[in-house]
Amino acid sequence: MAWSQKQFIFALTMVVTGSINTLSTKWADNIESEGSDGQVRRFVHPFVQACAMFLGEFLCLLAFKAVYYHLRRKNNGSEDRHDLVQGNREFSPFILFVPAMCDMLATSIMYVGLNLTYPSSFQLLRGSVIIFVAILSVAFLNRTLVKREWFGIAFIMVGLVIVGMSDVLSNDNTGSQYTRNNVITGDLLIILAQIITAVQMVYEEYYVTALNIPALQAVGWEGFFGFSVLGALLLPMYFIHVMYPFNSNAHGVLEDLPDALAQMANNYQLIIAISGMIVSIAFFNFAGISVTKEISATTRMVLDSVRTLVVWVVSLLLVWQKFHYLQLIGFAGLLFGMCLYNDIIVLQTYRRVKIALLLRIGRQSSDGMGEVIINRQADEPDR
Repeated sequence: MAWSQKQFIFALTMVVTGSINTLSTKWADNIESEGSDGQVRRFVHPFVQACAMFLGEFLCLLAFKAVYYHLRRKNNGSEDRHDLVQGNREFSPFILFVPAMCDMLATSIMYVGLNLTYPSSFQLLRGSVIIFVAILSVAFLNRTLVKREWFGIAFIMVGLVIVGMSDVLSNDNTGSQYTRNNVITGDLLIILAQIITAVQMVYEEYYVTALNIPALQAVGWEGFFGFSVLGALLLPMYFIHVMYPFNSNAHGVLEDLPDALAQMANNYQLIIAISGMIVSIAFFNFAGISVTKEISATTRMVLDSVRTLVVWVVSLLLVWQKFHYLQLIGFAGLLFGMCLYNDIIVLQTYRRVKIALLLRIGRQSSDGMGEVIINRQADEPDR
């Protein structure tokens, strides 16, 4: 079935804004600016960036409220029928506090990891969340995985190993910000973050899904909680001294907000990059929710894989990393595993090919039998 123009716009928006979000974050990481101590250094402030991301998610709540009150003014009950706002609006927002804290922790760890590794690896390694969601679903949701899903997980694991190998082998370890130890540390942090994200997803499935909360509202509340709590934590982080490679700021602390603000004030490109993060994550969530409602959740997963490919290609074009054929193989393994796990494309294509072959064989058999019958009739003597 062909997509409508609206569906195509939603899909394109999801891919573009999702790619912009990752690339804007990495662009900010690579920008050099004068800090609060007068020294010029890269913008290494993952927790400030995470705050910006949650601010973008909080915008989804504002968008939800705007759409809801706009529809409500019509006095025709459309607020109960519109895809973006329909659902249960009578719930305690604090039910979303736990997943918001998981999201806060996972996002912060991922952004620390992104400072240490390549943007394409960041995007690819996020695919490992499927493995941990599957394991936790079996343990806590009493779910049974079928063979197809286990094979999908196996391919994802192989793909992850290949991606990790490509990061190590493509690193020259000489003068680059991506030293071998940094890259390995960054990759491991990103995978660790996926475990926390999996906990968030399983919690949401167990406690939140049954409440039928509008997705845009749920994302917005999680953004509100994440921004509020992480914003408050920036103060004690200023007094926590850490070691290399996590101390690349003016005072060698876990997070240096004054240094981040000084760097932003001294380089307008940082303001553009962080604004891009905020706006893109808001539109990405909006488009993702719309794709799920208008098309399907599996389509959303496939589009997210397309986003990974876009990030990888742009990173190569911007010379943020070197090309290594293993990363392409790893991406293929991850994509194949995801498709197999979610039962899209791979088995469907196999079934269609199998049916087509069986039909063709059946037609050939029928034609052959017809020819035999005709020949027998022709060979019979005339009566």
